[in-house]
Amino acid sequence: MSPGEKPDPLPDNFILQPPVFHPVVPYVTTIFGGLRAGKMVTLQGVVPLDARRFQVDFQCGCSVHPRPDIAIHFNPRFHTTKPHVICNTLYLERWQAEARWPRLGLQRGASFLILFLFGNEEMKVSVNGQHFLHYRYRLPLSRVDTLGIFGDILVEAVGFLNINPFAEGGIEYPVGYPFLLKSPSLEVPCSRALPKGLWPGQVIVLRGLVLPEPKDLTLSLRDQAAHVPVTLRASFADRTLAWIAPWGCKKLISAPFLFYPRRFFEVLLLCQEGGLKLALNGQGLGATGVHRQVLEQLRELRISGSVQLYCVHC
Repeated sequence: MSPGEKPDPLPDNFILQPPVFHPVVPYVTTIFGGLRAGKMVTLQGVVPLDARRFQVDFQCGCSVHPRPDIAIHFNPRFHTTKPHVICNTLYLERWQAEARWPRLGLQRGASFLILFLFGNEEMKVSVNGQHFLHYRYRLPLSRVDTLGIFGDILVEAVGFLNINPFAEGGIEYPVGYPFLLKSPSLEVPCSRALPKGLWPGQVIVLRGLVLPEPKDLTLSLRDQAAHVPVTLRASFADRTLAWIAPWGCKKLISAPFLFYPRRFFEVLLLCQEGGLKLALNGQGLGATGVHRQVLEQLRELRISGSVQLYCVHC
């Protein structure tokens, strides 16, 4: 993309808000595009040993006076005889009837990963991969445009994603892959071993940020002989995304090109019988055929190009 050139308009469901690392609490931020069914907010952190309570509020605005409506108030409390969680809604500065969950899946001094999944009629919450609660909306989800985090909590990362389109067939929650926290990003080129190859149901997750002056992004899968039977390449020069066959044949993928400078992205590859399914920013984009024997013989995932990586899972 030439200097000064603007990215092509993208559908809202293709745009992901960048993650936030180690925000200072209290923390309030705008949710780009607001909330809608199909979105997911992830919260990584640690509960302090002396924690009394914290809250995560999905707000309708961020005014101080009058206080904004809070569509969803998620409030773990540790200081009571029986720790519990309260969910509620604040409407016109008045709290509605509390919903209480006596079991608390969080512990003082322990790390956690919370997933907030937003459906058509309710929010579901998982803690460390286990279902915790569901809360029916009392205000329209479309009014929510602000996230607020308050109280006794050490936040390591906040992620704004779309629900994994591959989480189907009885799987209540997509697997919450955490962001990397030990360093701002992984070094690129980056390599990950696949000691047992790929098998049906396995998901490769790649999250990152495109650099200011990008050239390309390449994700390749290699076997023991260093052959490369599967390559996915984004070319910034001609704004194309394509599968590259071992003999060099290119198969273009019909989708909006979303790899633009300083833009956050998520790539998902789902291994299935006879090939790999692709999703970008939570939107399914079809599949490419690969024989099962070839998938089983893969031993390395390699990523190169003009990106910072925040998460690589395989």
